[in-house]
Amino acid sequence: MGSSSSVNANYKYSLQKSENAFKAAVLIQRWYRRHVARLEMRRRCTWRIFQSIEYACEQDQIKLHNFFSYLMDHFTPSSSKERDLHGQLDDLFLIFYKNGLPSPSKSYVFNGDFVDRGKQSLEILIILFTFLLIYPKEVHLNRGNHEDHMVNLRYGFTKEVMQKYKVHGKKILKMIHNVFCWLPLATLIDQKVLIIHGGISDTTDLDMLEKIKRNKFISVLRGKARKESNTNVEIQEINGESKVEAEPAANEAETSLPLQPRPSQAPSTANKLEFSRWVRQTVQEQIEWCRRLVDISESEEDEPTYSSMVSLTDLDGPCWTRQEEWKQILDILWSDPMPQEGCTVNTVRGGGCYFGPDVTGKILEKYNLQFLIRSHECKQEGYEFCHNRKVLTIFSASNYYEIGSNRGAYVKLGPDLVPHFVQYQANKTAHTLTMTQRISRVEESAFRALREKLFAHTSALISTFKTYDKDNTGRITLSNWATAVESVLQLGLPWRMLRPQLVRSTVDGTLEYKGWLDDLALEQRSQEHIQSSLLEVIYRNRSNLETIFRIIDRDHSGLISFEEFHQTWKLFSSHMNIELTDDGINDLVCSIDFNKDGNIDFNEFLEAFRLVRQSQ
Repeated sequence: MGSSSSVNANYKYSLQKSENAFKAAVLIQRWYRRHVARLEMRRRCTWRIFQSIEYACEQDQIKLHNFFSYLMDHFTPSSSKERDLHGQLDDLFLIFYKNGLPSPSKSYVFNGDFVDRGKQSLEILIILFTFLLIYPKEVHLNRGNHEDHMVNLRYGFTKEVMQKYKVHGKKILKMIHNVFCWLPLATLIDQKVLIIHGGISDTTDLDMLEKIKRNKFISVLRGKARKESNTNVEIQEINGESKVEAEPAANEAETSLPLQPRPSQAPSTANKLEFSRWVRQTVQEQIEWCRRLVDISESEEDEPTYSSMVSLTDLDGPCWTRQEEWKQILDILWSDPMPQEGCTVNTVRGGGCYFGPDVTGKILEKYNLQFLIRSHECKQEGYEFCHNRKVLTIFSASNYYEIGSNRGAYVKLGPDLVPHFVQYQANKTAHTLTMTQRISRVEESAFRALREKLFAHTSALISTFKTYDKDNTGRITLSNWATAVESVLQLGLPWRMLRPQLVRSTVDGTLEYKGWLDDLALEQRSQEHIQSSLLEVIYRNRSNLETIFRIIDRDHSGLISFEEFHQTWKLFSSHMNIELTDDGINDLVCSIDFNKDGNIDFNEFLEAFRLVRQSQ
């Protein structure tokens, strides 16, 4: 009996121990799931912040495109793997390392947005253009919404070129922008997979896109087409064609949608000596072409280079209006997919549209396609399917918003056209961070950008807060705070969820809003102790001011000369019906040139803006 009692006691003890271990495991699992869920919630909020601010900036660019176009018309001189890169050279090197260099047996499609935001856009272009010259049938470059000189002015590529090529930067920019407007709008693989940068709309017509003279649209944001000139004839020589209007033949290879002039065919690589000779000859021909192009551009008068309409007699086939052509290109470069049915205006970006799965289905059925590949949107994993796996988004710029914010990816298509994905992180630091560290780092950067955005709208926030503060107590409820902030910034963010990171906890559930705004101002105020109201205006308008500065700076020297300033204000005075004498303009420019070196740099330009605001 004693032995039996001992066995039962041991069994109960063992059972109790197992039960405790099981409960502990359940608790740990529950805690871990909650921890991961909280991290995922933080990651999604952070992502929403970055994306909302990015799209708001693009929306500002498009809203101001009429004003920028006015300046540009009068101040600027004449002029199969899939991925986009945004000026991040490390990503391109990593792709080539993992997948191999382009060759007759390895084709690549680069899906636009080669430039802007990253610091090495020019190096990426040089590499891609070189491979395009050597392997014209294996390397294909689609145009993205950032292959646009108006966008380049705002997002960094123009500045990068002028800093790297201080003597010939102006000529290089002219040539690059001419190349941009000739880039294909789409690539078709085996007549089954359509690769476009942005998306489609319910009016997308691939037949129209095929016949559009896309080189006329040097900037899609402007919606203007440039005049026909001898320059167009020279540009077409890049494809080895002698005729002025080059239309692709219907029986050409099926690796590309014929929205682009077909490259001249390379000779067989069997004879390496012959191939080497051909490469040298091809490169030399392109150099000579570039020189002729620059000579033509330089010899043109200062007359406007753009016309508001394309002559209908210039178009082959059906007579489309310039507006219809522009809308086709804008939708291809700027649109995004949405889960809902239909097609609506893309109010978030300010250009293009949102297209639903029904729109995708109709396009696929109409042109007998299997699926679409597009880019244009940063994705956390580098790629994402939508519309029942009929639309694939690929984004190849890793760490786009911040180190650790996202992976880059590219897609490989075999003969069966089944997509295979390769993901990567080009930054070594990102590999050493834990998930918590990575999210915390990205989150900190996102909230810093969001606080800057809030500070830039201080005046509007105060006015809106006061509408909720009927008794002038200086306090509003946290619920009203969230509603007011969204009504001013219109970023579509979950402000109630973000509130703990932006507002200190309060006992009575109300916020002393002036003190909160003062705290934001303390974070942003510079060492020069600029007044908060003035700094707010500069923060809110800095991107626009920098774009205007670059437009007026006709030679892209980084300085506005007295002559450039004089021409600007003479034009403004006639446009605004304001009488300004030459002496008055000279006095004005001398007052802005604070260091008296005969030029106006960007800091002096901002300072003049600050002083004008201060005197009001």
